[in-house]
Amino acid sequence: MTHIVNNVEALWPRINRTYKFDSMERKSVPCDANDPAASYELSFKLDATQAKDLWNAMLSAYTESKQPDWPAQPNNPFKKDEDSGKYIAKAKLRGNYNGDPTAPPKQYDAKGNKLDADFMLTTGSTINVQVQFVPYNMREAGVSLRLRAVQVVKYVEMAEDNPFSAVDGFTSEEANPFGAAPAAKQDDPFGLPPVAEKPKEAPKASVDFDDEIPF
Repeated sequence: MTHIVNNVEALWPRINRTYKFDSMERKSVPCDANDPAASYELSFKLDATQAKDLWNAMLSAYTESKQPDWPAQPNNPFKKDEDSGKYIAKAKLRGNYNGDPTAPPKQYDAKGNKLDADFMLTTGSTINVQVQFVPYNMREAGVSLRLRAVQVVKYVEMAEDNPFSAVDGFTSEEANPFGAAPAAKQDDPFGLPPVAEKPKEAPKASVDFDDEIPF
């Protein structure tokens, strides 16, 4: 059972290739798709209405697959973002199942054109997400969101990570002691045509041959 969540904010996307959590570095790092811990991951932020709609769809999928010995309801997987008041959900796709690599989640632009598999989605981008519901009952009951496809509605450029704050000292303007070169004059497509310069008149000779000064 698949479901599409529209116009949500992408968080920490790792879908350009497979990643795994490295306990030594304490962060996710790229890895081979055949690694047992390899996966594609994407979290996304939803408002209250979006979260409620997704939760109701997950409940329906759980009810349809529920076995007699399963709990009445699955655990709610959403986390509350206290700063924004929104909710965070997470979709994941394992890099392989029983050693067989999985196809990466498909990525599309707003017009439906397929993006390269290694396209680097960024946090803050607005996306539509297609997920597959996978109800389960193991140590706890729930519905996992298996990531299938992403459509990029609005792309946010990746911010450069600058570890330094501003201090007194050298600035880039000092690299050119003569200042920036004057900008070339741009044509104004909405302005009036330029006024032709009046040609200068040739100086007239007097009787005593004194020159006259001529958006």
